[in-house]
Amino acid sequence: MRVNISPINQRRWSNFKANKRGYYSLWIFLTLFGLSLFAEFIANDRPILMQHDGSLYMPIFFSYSERDLGGTHDIKADFYDPHVRSLIEQEGNWAIWPLIPYRYDTINFAIEEPAPAPPSQQHLLGTDDGAKDTLARLIYGFRLSVAFGLALTFLSSIIGIAVGAVQGYFGGNIDLFGQRIVEIWQGLPVLFLLIILASIVEPNFLWLLGLLVLFSWMSLVGVVRAEFLRARNFDFVRAAKALGVSNGTIMWRHVLPNAMVATLTFLPFVLNGSITTLTALDFLGFGLPPTAPSLGELLAQGQANVRAPWLGLTGFFTLAVTLTLLIFVGEAVRDAFDPRKVVKQD
Repeated sequence: MRVNISPINQRRWSNFKANKRGYYSLWIFLTLFGLSLFAEFIANDRPILMQHDGSLYMPIFFSYSERDLGGTHDIKADFYDPHVRSLIEQEGNWAIWPLIPYRYDTINFAIEEPAPAPPSQQHLLGTDDGAKDTLARLIYGFRLSVAFGLALTFLSSIIGIAVGAVQGYFGGNIDLFGQRIVEIWQGLPVLFLLIILASIVEPNFLWLLGLLVLFSWMSLVGVVRAEFLRARNFDFVRAAKALGVSNGTIMWRHVLPNAMVATLTFLPFVLNGSITTLTALDFLGFGLPPTAPSLGELLAQGQANVRAPWLGLTGFFTLAVTLTLLIFVGEAVRDAFDPRKVVKQD
């Protein structure tokens, strides 16, 4: 099936690819995030697939008892337990293990050095002060941070675009009243509110996401509002009104596509800010629970254990590389939608 791409979109794609730094940064970021989506297959203390007494098991998806594996106790099998591993390794049985035999919450009680242990063949990036593998927590934490940033960017963008569109299209008192609300809302001390609420309830992924959405939607209001203010007096908008087209249809089908050109150039930077916000809150201790893997928690571990530099350096370089890649992608997107930029075709 052949997909027809309009000439303007072809030009934008050519402009995006012409920015080699941003183009390759996009693929590197997508590759890293795509791999992190399969974190359970890369870092886990359970086998991916195993055979025991002629039956196939998938411990990565399902829980089994020791009795299911030939033991005597009807309790949940701990695949990190040497006794359970001996049951798996009996003659005729086999198991496919992940590359990293630890989850983000797996505690290595058999570690030879006191935690936090330095990098070794057993733990490539060492362990934190809870004897948990740093590389495993990094993989899970990267996925969690990026997924949180994507969700926060998506939800806050929807609200910000809707508010900016209503203000810019109708103008007048609606615009004036809306701007005063936005200015008041922007002046609220978000960090203090988070500290107060964190002392009342324990934050989790959805709770923290919902709270940050309330204060993150204002980043795109100004851009969308300006585009709608500019486009509402265009001839095609006046013609649509004269033909009796509803305001909602005009906003959605005629004005919004023009406003999205400027909006899309900001999205990589909004995503950058969303990831940084979660990292900062986790670092300060007002984000996700301490047991949850995140880049901010890894940085906090590095600050608390200055004699274990591998913790701070791992978190720093991961965050620096991630944000740098997104900045480069944002620059390429900006070039793609710049009407003054023309790429010479071969």
